[in-house]
Amino acid sequence: MSSDKNINYGDFFRAAVDGVRSEGRYRVFQDIRRKRGAFPSATWYPNETTERAITVWCSNDYLGMGQNECVIEAVKSAVDQAGTGSGGTRNISGTTHYHVQLEKELAELHSKDAALVMTSGYVANEATLGVMSKILPGLIIFSDEMNHASMISGIQRAQKTGVCEKRIFKHNDLADLEAKLKAAPAGAPKLIAFESVYSMDADIAPIEQICDLADKYNALTYIDEVHAVGMYGAKGGGICEQRGLMPRVDIIQGTLAKAYGMIGGYIAADTHITDAVRSLASGFIFTTSIPPSTAAGALRSVKVLKISPHIREQHQERANALKARFRAAGFPFIDGETHIVPLMVGDPVKCKAISDALIEHFGLYVQPINFPTVPRGTERLRFTPSPFHTDAMMDELMSALDQVWVEFGLKRVKAA
Repeated sequence: MSSDKNINYGDFFRAAVDGVRSEGRYRVFQDIRRKRGAFPSATWYPNETTERAITVWCSNDYLGMGQNECVIEAVKSAVDQAGTGSGGTRNISGTTHYHVQLEKELAELHSKDAALVMTSGYVANEATLGVMSKILPGLIIFSDEMNHASMISGIQRAQKTGVCEKRIFKHNDLADLEAKLKAAPAGAPKLIAFESVYSMDADIAPIEQICDLADKYNALTYIDEVHAVGMYGAKGGGICEQRGLMPRVDIIQGTLAKAYGMIGGYIAADTHITDAVRSLASGFIFTTSIPPSTAAGALRSVKVLKISPHIREQHQERANALKARFRAAGFPFIDGETHIVPLMVGDPVKCKAISDALIEHFGLYVQPINFPTVPRGTERLRFTPSPFHTDAMMDELMSALDQVWVEFGLKRVKAA
């Protein structure tokens, strides 16, 4: 009798989860329901019989556009006109007029010839980077060490599906990037993959200097702007627009799921690049397209934010207001140049416990960020203040943090 019959497969899955628990990084999904028109207020369901009012401090709906009445109206109108799902992949009946309009709008936003909408930002990165080795045999991809998991997955796919090398450069380190570019064969196709805003450390890449190196060593550039589109630049085109660099970046990748308050991802590039990805990337070809109502809502959101610089200004003012409070109180946060405010804890167990205390005792929801999202020992609470977080809400948060910081014996830095 084969001994294989004695394998208890469930033990392996339990052991895998137990390992995560033992490190203090087991993830708990908070059951919440947002309130239309009342962002950042929501209802929390700690169990099946209880509900409590909370304030959300960690939403990626950075500008509250998921609650914008114009966007809601566009979604409802599209459902009334076209129904729910798209009915297929983009190639088989899933390209609706809403998708076509949205891609035209996104291409114009980024001053590119064309855009291609996919089902998520993750898919956009994975599908686009993953197909590059088919298009460019012998490609060498130079990847920032802090790039998002979706970019890493895409590069790994490129290595599996074609002749492709990956060379990782130190985060935002131009000297290290140039050394690696210089060491690469001059005749090999090259692509530099990086982000504009790094969402966990709140820093911004030296985009212009990276483009200079790309020009010097004849490399393509690929930038992930998911945490910047809608929020930076005159029309919300991201950091590249803000700094006048859109023409210098070959492929701009963005999301519809953060500042635009919907779901979906996209790339914007010249016609040849976009058409090649459309024709060869399996992550695009074999996936049902986003619903027409989602495309309609995203289209409306992009249009609204193009002509609403005051929303971006208010957002930056609120982020700076929270940073000023943290600075004055001596909380150890990353005082970066973006809208993201990471409060450093440095211990996975305490990070989770502080998050629990804030929501259970004060009705304040901020999710703990642990490994593998960030390196071990750098656990943090990641605050994302929106234009709708009032001074009163910030005062309430500061009072709560004062109490939990003492309760968990955490240190402060010298107050500014």
